[in-house]
Amino acid sequence: MQIDPNYHQNSGQDAQSQTQITQPQQPKVGTSGSRRFFFTRGSRRSFLGRVGLFTFASTVGGVLGSTVSSKKGGDIAQATNPSGPYGKSSFNYKKFVNKAFQVRLEAARLGTNIPIPPHPTNGDEERYANKIGSDSRGLPHDGRGEVILKAYNSLTKALTTQNPDDFENIILGDGRKLVNPQGPLAISLEGINAAQIAVPPPPALGSADRAAEAVELYWQALLRDVPYSKFQNNTDDPKVLAAVADLNKLSAFRGPKQNGFVTPQTLFRGSVNYVDRNDSSGKTAKYVTPPGVLDGPYISQFLLRTIAWGTQSVSPLIRTALPGNDFLIDFNEWLTVQNGGTSGKSINYDPINRYIVTVRDLGEYAHIGGPTYLGASLILGSIGTPLNPANPYVNSPTQVGSAATFAVGHLQALLNLGSSRVIRASYWQKFYVHRILRPEAYGGLIYTNIVNKTQYPINPEVLNSEALASTFKTFGTYLLPQAYPEAAPIHSSYTGGAAATAGVNVTLLKAFFDENYVIPNPVIPDPNDPTKVISYSGPPLTVGGELNKLATNYAIGRGNGGIHWRSDGSAALALGEEVAISLLRDERLGYNERFRGFTFTKFDGTKVTV
Repeated sequence: MQIDPNYHQNSGQDAQSQTQITQPQQPKVGTSGSRRFFFTRGSRRSFLGRVGLFTFASTVGGVLGSTVSSKKGGDIAQATNPSGPYGKSSFNYKKFVNKAFQVRLEAARLGTNIPIPPHPTNGDEERYANKIGSDSRGLPHDGRGEVILKAYNSLTKALTTQNPDDFENIILGDGRKLVNPQGPLAISLEGINAAQIAVPPPPALGSADRAAEAVELYWQALLRDVPYSKFQNNTDDPKVLAAVADLNKLSAFRGPKQNGFVTPQTLFRGSVNYVDRNDSSGKTAKYVTPPGVLDGPYISQFLLRTIAWGTQSVSPLIRTALPGNDFLIDFNEWLTVQNGGTSGKSINYDPINRYIVTVRDLGEYAHIGGPTYLGASLILGSIGTPLNPANPYVNSPTQVGSAATFAVGHLQALLNLGSSRVIRASYWQKFYVHRILRPEAYGGLIYTNIVNKTQYPINPEVLNSEALASTFKTFGTYLLPQAYPEAAPIHSSYTGGAAATAGVNVTLLKAFFDENYVIPNPVIPDPNDPTKVISYSGPPLTVGGELNKLATNYAIGRGNGGIHWRSDGSAALALGEEVAISLLRDERLGYNERFRGFTFTKFDGTKVTV
């Protein structure tokens, strides 16, 4: 199947389909100043051939001036276009600058033609006058945790007017600052505009979907110190089995399943949410489990291998938090943090670094992070992973790529760029569309309902869950225990920024490397000594599958810390994938190589060629 590149890429595809992103097929008129430029939609090659149709004078006349400029202190000689047929002196500078101009115009035209999709919300902000369904952390709250409306209105006023001065007048609580609310308003010169990316609306406050996500988070807190080696279908761990049984009672749990049921093997594994293309309103989500995510060990191989970085090495052993580092289990501490204050507490760390072996370990890795995706690019090289077969230099008898194009240095530049651009897109959803409450705030509503007999609209499936009862038995509270003393960053929950970064980076990695390559000599942490690894024996693990697992590990890891819902990460992964596709599309316009396009597998299992 071939589609226009303007087609909105964040919608799910049938697993057997293959998407080809091509140049548009209809005439288009563009303007620049008082001049008009006519484009014929066709292939990339025909577009580049048209570059020569525009003379240098007609497009950028007067910009560079003559070949000799008169300046104080003497003339500065500029290289010209001699008649020699070969060699350095024959380079056509005017044509090259004109080509750059046309590439930028074409990229802008393609971006402008992408339709703006629907952006439905879950309706909570309008539904509740006291804003209990909306993120308000960092603003002042009353004694039971409801935001002071004057402060909330000062935030929404700034988000509505987008006046920089109004952002400086937002009424804050006890000191923590909002994280980059104006960042999403920056215009990116490459890739898709945030307003052109659709994500499904998050679960509503009182829904069974939200209750199911809360039950999972309470279990993640209860299982923080359980090793992933216990997450096997033949496990006898009572906590793991209790979590599986509790999640299977829920009416709307959207995590991975086997034969329709949550199992120990699927417990806390990652998923991705797309907008369902069959619903033009944009309100329906399509839930998928990316290829490879359920295969083999829980932790991706890219988190278990040494990163060979030139003459240096980065160890996969990490600093871990000791058991018992659980925060915001006291209501006064919880309220202080909601108001933007600090409890003054800090994490106690294990003095011995180790591999990621427990739920808490992955939560701490996702808390601080590391050279995750740069590291993956270096690991891929060190294990002999071939470049993507579509790379134009794979079969060249005379050339190789470099940091300029089609080598790992080129990819690494895009990883950094993608991380910035996807945060703009994710934060646009956070501040300007959804403003969804964090799990810690939802836990406060549960606590107040039970202790103070309030009537907040919490779905009974979480109130009647074994997860909530076990939390009270273990921690003496109905609040959601947090793994980080500061809890979540001061911006709303949906979509997850860290997960969006995972989505864009993993997609770029799949575009540059052969995703079908089987990873040699896979390993798992030694159950008897978490400072060592042993060989893994089981079904083969592919690069594509382990990259998908890396992305979902990072997304779920934020939930392990208590700061994100499953849907935050699942939707953000699809958002990041779409940003990556748009960056690759714009990059491709400028290449000189004969190149058929980047081909790889999306999180939903469909093939795409950009």
